[in-house]
Amino acid sequence: MAEELVLTRHQGKPGLTTIEGYRKVGGYAALRRAIEMGAEAVIAEVKASGLRGRGGAAFPTGTKWGFLPQGVFPRYLAVNADESEPGCFKDRVLIEEYPHQLLEGVLIAAYALQASHAFIYIRGEYRLQREILEAATREVYAAGMAGRKILGTDWDCELIVHGGAGAYICGEETALLDSLEGRRGQPRLKPPFPAIKGLYGQPTVVNNVETLSNLPYIVTEGGAAYAALGTEGSPGTRLFCVSGHVERPGTFEVPMGRTSFRDLLGLAGGVWRGRQFKAMQPGGGSMQVLGPQHLDVPLDFKAVADAGSALGAGALVVMDETTCLVDVATRLVDFYRHESCGKCVPCREGTYFESELMHRLEEGRASREELATLADICAGMDGRCFCPLGDTATWFVMSAYRMFTQEFEDHCGAGHCPVRSRVGAAA
Repeated sequence: MAEELVLTRHQGKPGLTTIEGYRKVGGYAALRRAIEMGAEAVIAEVKASGLRGRGGAAFPTGTKWGFLPQGVFPRYLAVNADESEPGCFKDRVLIEEYPHQLLEGVLIAAYALQASHAFIYIRGEYRLQREILEAATREVYAAGMAGRKILGTDWDCELIVHGGAGAYICGEETALLDSLEGRRGQPRLKPPFPAIKGLYGQPTVVNNVETLSNLPYIVTEGGAAYAALGTEGSPGTRLFCVSGHVERPGTFEVPMGRTSFRDLLGLAGGVWRGRQFKAMQPGGGSMQVLGPQHLDVPLDFKAVADAGSALGAGALVVMDETTCLVDVATRLVDFYRHESCGKCVPCREGTYFESELMHRLEEGRASREELATLADICAGMDGRCFCPLGDTATWFVMSAYRMFTQEFEDHCGAGHCPVRSRVGAAA
């Protein structure tokens, strides 16, 4: 395990939700340091850190910043705090416990990008977290670190906390921008990408809460020091939410590439009630299922991809031996059907047919011939939708079908859920 933490290094210290408490642990020294270094030097450190986006796409942050066209202003920073992925709650923890760490990271990024406005788009259901963030923002303004002539410089930057309306699709960066502009949140056609034509038609960078929360450490300690905490392919540390059938659900910060799924499961106390491990989702509800044979796979982007899944948003959902994978897949398909924005036919219609079939299968009413059409439905969606939502609606279902084929087939014509019946009989 890592000897040095980044995001949770001040855990347990009092008053971190206030600017005074945050300053006692060195808060906002990194912002001053960034201004002393200059924008180009800050960008160079972020590139040296190897920091990759923590919202799910894992795109290199420094590279993403480099897509902004030279000399085009105004430009904006949009912070994606629309945490809606099933099983994911790490951004909520960062906002609740370390709001000023996030705001310092936002200001560092805004300075490096020379953004005139930073918009923090927070999930509509996060009412408490929004209030905490708004209170912290008021403190930042009062301290002269937001608004006009920040810290006595000629740099101006406004901080705006904007609440969403509870739409999962607004986690997609262009749908988030549409929502910020006051329209219905729906994905935009790309290109042009937000870096060229984003919010209000201006160059815009969209970064995740956890991504930006790493910046104070990177500026203070250096990009190389941050990278060394992880491995070459997966630098730094990362927060992982662990939930499901574990003894101690929670959020844990671990070094990337040096920690395995088994290690992470151990931090959460192992599988609850002494039961056997059956399956897991490594990156939230949209990621492909992994089994017991993958427990020793390191939390490394490439290693997990080679195993057939992805780290996604950093949410490990654990399932024990009593879990029916057909039931889990049905619940997730229902979620994506409900959250589809309806803009494109493959997603709008595909999630409907996928959901209807899964419910018939779950209830034991589907035939084997009907089950055989599941792959056709998913093939008509994956890679054919306007945005990744429709694609991800197929990933868990098809991976579960491939890994637990017999379990899916046993449901056909059974008139009930065989797994639940077996578990009930054993109990």
